[in-house]
This record gives sequence, structure tokens and C-alpha cells, in this order.
Amino acid sequence: METLPHLPDAEFARVLCVVAHPDDVEYGTSAAVAKWVDQGVEVSYLLLTRGEAGMPLPPEETARIRRGEQEAACAAVGVSSLVMLEHPDGVLQPTLELRRDIARAIRTFRPDVVLTGSWEVEFVAGLNMADHRVAGMATLDAIRDADNPWVFPELVEEGLAPHRARWFLVSGHTQPTHGVDVTGDALAKGVASLEAHREYLGAIEGHPPAGFLIPMIASMGGKALGVEHAVLFRAYDFDAPPSFE
Repeated sequence: METLPHLPDAEFARVLCVVAHPDDVEYGTSAAVAKWVDQGVEVSYLLLTRGEAGMPLPPEETARIRRGEQEAACAAVGVSSLVMLEHPDGVLQPTLELRRDIARAIRTFRPDVVLTGSWEVEFVAGLNMADHRVAGMATLDAIRDADNPWVFPELVEEGLAPHRARWFLVSGHTQPTHGVDVTGDALAKGVASLEAHREYLGAIEGHPPAGFLIPMIASMGGKALGVEHAVLFRAYDFDAPPSFE
């Protein structure tokens, strides 16, 4: 079986991860984040909601719990930059306001890599939920918005010059193009990052332990990359010439 190529991440400098909820990065992607951080890459997380609709508790209490658990998850992989917006959890909408908020984060952090989750209706874990689909598509649009001075000119007035990211990575895609070898310490840190969501996961009946689930997912990725454990992405290099195949 032909294996996927390794993501050419040796020159990555700044990675912005944009997801809908606390815990979204932790289902595999955080192991790749741990490896990048160990390589000296600066990583920032942008969460579009506080995850307040994700537990059978009052929303404000849930938001408080999930903020704390996300901070612990970030610490497990060495991420110190965490921004959580307050778009409504469970009913995230593909609005211009959402795109502007993501474009603002891109212009502020100025990453060379923007990472998000799949917006496919059916992704690697089955049927995708609405918030994930909205977050992925809005991030794709915001990458272009961030590079266009005539879209959201108010951001220029805020002192945020346009910025062009080179790479766009999509996790959970059914047709990945590249992988990151996370065998060893990076995988262990990825497991610890999901384990940090202790109360949230405890509220999900039948959720498998992180120490079983993440290695299982990474093992399947490893087979595709030809290593023991890997995280897979669909990668777009905006510096690459267009393909007409």
C-alpha cells in the first residue's frame, strides 16, 4: 500500500488552530501540536465558543469548567496562547461577524499555518455536527479575508495589516494528503491533553478512555504514514503551483 508523505513542517514557525469547542483539538491533533511545540513552533488556539452547551449543567457553570479544562489541555502540550470567543455553542452560525473574528485573530497572530477541522457532512468519525462544519468553512473563508485589505477594512483601522498564511491544514478529513509522526512523547502529551477534559468526558456516557482512544486513532494514521503513530491532515500549500490534473 502506498503511504502518505510526511507534512513538510520543519520550517513551520507559527500555527493557529481554529475550532468550535474546548476539546476539539484534543482528538488527535494535539499530539501533532505537541511535536511542533517541541520543535520550537509557536502555537495559538482560537476557540469560537465556550462549549457552554456541552454538559448537563447551567451554561455559565459549564463554560467555567470547560475553560479550565482547556487551559489544562493546552498546558499538557506546551501551548500558552488561548483565545476563547463567545459565539453561541450548538448554534454557531456562518456569519460575517464570525469570519471577521477569525480574520482578526489571523492578522493578530500572523501565522504561517492555519489549522481547522473538517467541514464535511460525513468526516472520519461519522456524521459531523453543525458547529464543526460552520467553524471549518468560516476558517477557510477567513484565511482569504485576512489577506484582503478591502474585506473588513475596520481591521485595518484597528491597526491590523493584512496577512497571508502559507499553509492550511484540515484535520479529520476523509481524504488526507499528509501526516505527522507523533510516535512516543508527542502521543503521550496528546493523550494527556484529552484527559484534561475530565469533567466534560465524564458527562458523556460510554466515552472510551483517552489512553485507549487517542493511540487507536494515531495507530490508524500511522499505517497510512508508515510509522507507529501519526496524525493525518489534508494540507493546502498556497505557495504551490495549481494542479490541473
